[in-house]
Amino acid sequence: MPSCVLAYSGGLDTSVILGWLQEEGYDVHCVYVDLGQPCEDRQAVLEKAHTCGAKSARIVDAREELCRDFAFPVLQWQAKYENIYLLGTSIARPLISKICLEVAREVGADAYAHGATGKGNDQCRFQLAAEALNPNVKIIAPWRIEKYRERFPGRTEMIAFCQEKNIPVKASISKPYSSDENCLHISYEAGLLEDPAVCGVDIVDFGMTVSPQAAPDNREDVTIGFEHGMPVTLNGEKKTALQMVETLNTIAGRNGVGRIDIVENRFVGMKSRGVYEAPGMTALYAAHQQLEQLTLDRDLVHLRDRISPEVAEMVYYGFWYTAKMDALMSFIKTAQEPVTGEVKLSLYKGNILIRGRTSPNSLYDEAIASMEGGGSYNQTDAEGFLRIMGLPSRVQAGVRQRRY
Repeated sequence: MPSCVLAYSGGLDTSVILGWLQEEGYDVHCVYVDLGQPCEDRQAVLEKAHTCGAKSARIVDAREELCRDFAFPVLQWQAKYENIYLLGTSIARPLISKICLEVAREVGADAYAHGATGKGNDQCRFQLAAEALNPNVKIIAPWRIEKYRERFPGRTEMIAFCQEKNIPVKASISKPYSSDENCLHISYEAGLLEDPAVCGVDIVDFGMTVSPQAAPDNREDVTIGFEHGMPVTLNGEKKTALQMVETLNTIAGRNGVGRIDIVENRFVGMKSRGVYEAPGMTALYAAHQQLEQLTLDRDLVHLRDRISPEVAEMVYYGFWYTAKMDALMSFIKTAQEPVTGEVKLSLYKGNILIRGRTSPNSLYDEAIASMEGGGSYNQTDAEGFLRIMGLPSRVQAGVRQRRY
């Protein structure tokens, strides 16, 4: 029998896909990639997969790798898709594909199945990552297969299939919206959120953050330490990447930090409405940017800022395992060498206030920058500087005067 690896969550969609793949003649190896998504009993997920006929099932804990090797390099780029989205879901998908293909090599499977729809971005991220890692892999995306969609046009048919096959699922016909969670963020979309005129904050039952109105009346201070652009300490204590994100999720979340509501442009061409919360990463982005202001040369940071939107697009679209991304990541690693120091933030009712920043590599020279008299900056030097810089403008102005 042919065999495939299924990116498996244990929910309704992947449970149905597991059963359908077996009907199609596949031995199915289920891989639950633990990225911090909520799960009451991970062992029960494995047992369910076995009960439903999976050839094998395993859980791979990739939370630390997600934060350290995927989210933090994107943070160094200050990459935000369309200037606002912190890419929490986008960052996770290539890691899922990498792990599933590692399992496929181990078990001898030649196909990789996932539950992403033919309308969304995730299908792009899963497939582009998988084919970059193994150009010969067969991708099985049931939602892009007509006979699958005819068999399961909606959740009613999917639930009926699970009942017929004795597949235990917790699902209902009602679906006000769908959510996707990992340790970086939670995304909410579909259902009632498909009407952009509706207030998303009123619909969503947020899982990581309290509303700013319900946050404490007193500010909460945190100090975040960086080494070479990577977050390493929180309030003076050494933290792993995962510990940093999870602790800041708790602290920033209870202060109402990190909610956004956007209409974004999907890779496949349509606009979609999403609500997101990423409290810990929002705080890290703010602190990192402040430390860069102190430690990075003007021209270097301006160059980074011009390229950053393109990096965000590449992550959002799914072009993680590419030569271009490898080169860009090498660039940012070098560029971030001076970004070492501490930033103190105050979190207050959804706001992030900057309390101070220090660095042994600070380029800020008070003797030069001071507006007081004296100092080491000779203001007379600016006369010649401006004459040279203004030369092209003066020549062009003279031509215009002669012409008109």
